[in-house]
Amino acid sequence: MTSLAFTAEELRYLSSLRQDFHAHPELGFEEERTSQRVAEELTKIGIPVTRGIGKTGVIGVIEGEAGPGRSIGLRADMDALPIHEESNLPFRSTVHGCFHGCGHDGHMTMLIAAARQLQARKAEICGRIVLIFQPAEEGRGGARAMIADGLFQRFPCDEIYALHNAPDRDLGKIAVGPGPVSASADFFDIDIAGNGGHAAFPHRTVDAGLAAIAIAQGLHTIVSRNVDPVDSAVLSVTAMTAGSTYNVIPDTARLSGTIRTMRPDVRKSMAERLVALADSIAAGYGAKATVDIRDVFSTLVNDPLHAAIVADVAAKLVGEDNLDRKPPIVMTSEDFADMLLQVPGAYFFLGQGQGAALHNPRYAFNDAVIPFGASMFVEVAMDRCGTPGSVGWN
Repeated sequence: MTSLAFTAEELRYLSSLRQDFHAHPELGFEEERTSQRVAEELTKIGIPVTRGIGKTGVIGVIEGEAGPGRSIGLRADMDALPIHEESNLPFRSTVHGCFHGCGHDGHMTMLIAAARQLQARKAEICGRIVLIFQPAEEGRGGARAMIADGLFQRFPCDEIYALHNAPDRDLGKIAVGPGPVSASADFFDIDIAGNGGHAAFPHRTVDAGLAAIAIAQGLHTIVSRNVDPVDSAVLSVTAMTAGSTYNVIPDTARLSGTIRTMRPDVRKSMAERLVALADSIAAGYGAKATVDIRDVFSTLVNDPLHAAIVADVAAKLVGEDNLDRKPPIVMTSEDFADMLLQVPGAYFFLGQGQGAALHNPRYAFNDAVIPFGASMFVEVAMDRCGTPGSVGWN
């Protein structure tokens, strides 16, 4: 029997827990209530907890009782998004302009569900399981904050695993492959300084808004004209601000956006080209551009061995027909990448089979996927730390 066999009572409890997380979302590094609730759930089943790793992160440790062995990290993210939820769910967000639009409420619940099963089976575990509840995944650097706070020095891991729900995949279908999974991401701001004035006298001004429009158009040629067509790369200008009224040519303007790549050399060359184009185009309009580019996410790369471990576990749990061993890379980003730069491991996608896309105000997590994610965490951990015959499907 696999660990997919949760009782109806357990599933009701887990669903109510997930919905409580959903109703009380918190942004990155603000997850005070969330981390408290996670700590309470772990503590009441006898798992010792450390709080405050990376400001609001939570660590739980399950010490195996069957002897020495590997230390396996299992990670879930905790933060919500600054998006107003557009649903009529009875447990919809109680915080205006903030909601779990990426399913991190579900990820936490799946890891807590796994913790409950693993703690009950600690007599079968060699080594230990490190449960990592990470803050601030959504672009605020939570993984880096935990690492800087000594995560892997204080709680060493030999390997580490994480998952993400996938609304575009059927319920229970799993995708995991070796090598690059998702892109690095840089965020950029370009501040343009001109010389504003009355709209009736444009010849007496340096129009920062007009320069910004030209720069934005120029930047979108970088991928098509400076990146090898066989390489994956994205540059998007996502925000522009300039001016405040009808009869004033703006003095300043700002462009913001993101660069996403799979290779460090492409990432570097795109950033250099962005600076050169911004400078030269602004100068052509008599303006000056100041560019700030920030490294936010690393490229997420699965270790081939650990990706194969996850895939083999998935094949036993849900069947080879429900497993994609060669999923396409995606240009979204994920800061679990920084943990994989420290510790080998793998990241996989779990289909939830319904609903709007991630980061959409109508996104809704499917509670039916909780036992699949929890079971994957359990079975991967038992595959790596269990005593012979302890894995449920053997």
